[in-house]
Amino acid sequence: MATAEEKPGRIKQLRMIAQIIKQANPKGLPIVFLSAVATLAVAVVIGLVIDQLIYSIILGIMLAFTVGLVVFGQLAQRAQYSILHGQTGAAAAVLQGMRGNWQVSPAISVNRDQDLIHMVVGFPGVVLVSEGPGNRVAKMLTAEKKRISRVALGIEIYDLQCGDGEGQIPLAKLQRHIMKLPRNLKKPAVNEVKDRLRSLPKNMPLPKGPMPKGARVPRGPKMR
Repeated sequence: MATAEEKPGRIKQLRMIAQIIKQANPKGLPIVFLSAVATLAVAVVIGLVIDQLIYSIILGIMLAFTVGLVVFGQLAQRAQYSILHGQTGAAAAVLQGMRGNWQVSPAISVNRDQDLIHMVVGFPGVVLVSEGPGNRVAKMLTAEKKRISRVALGIEIYDLQCGDGEGQIPLAKLQRHIMKLPRNLKKPAVNEVKDRLRSLPKNMPLPKGPMPKGARVPRGPKMR
């Protein structure tokens, strides 16, 4: 059973994230500070103009805190993506951070070069996401799409390549791209597809290469 000491508190978590931001971008924390100060300064100027200085300072402090948190969160997201970039299984870590009625099955197919195919089931239908060079994963995606179509009859199946190559989706844009896919299914149909696909065995075991462990990628917008 985990003790209180084993779980980092909110302050400690913020310090850890701040350290990650500092390593990824030395100018990150100064940007957070300056954005908050600039917001407060604008509020003070407005307060002087309208002769409501005290009210503007109070409002400015709250706005400065909010703006600072927003900028801090954006920089933390970029830093986390930069850490995941290039690691085997990075796309799976990003996919598992999505909010909503999604089922993510990492590494349903793996080849000897450690190229991966992940499967996501949600309102769009079935989404296959590959990791690896386009010339190697294209055949893997085609094979998986054919295999899954035998079970998911009449269900839309999308195949996406995650990577930095031509025609591939960068890791940082993967969540957003999937969230924008058409909503082809309603919740009962999504659950039915999930049940059908549970019977599909994985083609190969997970690769022996490094996999992101404990990576916390900011979650995407929740689908309603």
